[in-house]
Amino acid sequence: MAKQAVGRIVWTDLTVPNAAEIRDFYAQVVGWKPQDVPVDDHIDFNMTDPASGDPVVGVCHALGDNKTLPPQWMIYITVDDLDASVKACEQLGGKVINPPRNGFCIIQDPAGAVCALFQA
Repeated sequence: MAKQAVGRIVWTDLTVPNAAEIRDFYAQVVGWKPQDVPVDDHIDFNMTDPASGDPVVGVCHALGDNKTLPPQWMIYITVDDLDASVKACEQLGGKVINPPRNGFCIIQDPAGAVCALFQA
């Protein structure tokens, strides 16, 4: 994968206990086509553009490290240095919801909004 520009939203996903039901909901409501994504001992889903087949968002099970994520559309924003961004977040009144792992983490800003920081 080419390095993503810092500050860009590069992915969006939704983590919920009932991922298969929500997958089907968005397939019917929006027209996205589901694509299985094997993860450890379960299957998450990429939802694809019906015309191109390109993945546009993910729908994930609230399991393991994702169990505590809020059920909301989560944007992933590219940062240059994940550790430095986490430190800045905490110094500026934000908090880390899910600590860094696999190049990303979940933070909450001082207003309460939640997003993921991603270092490519």
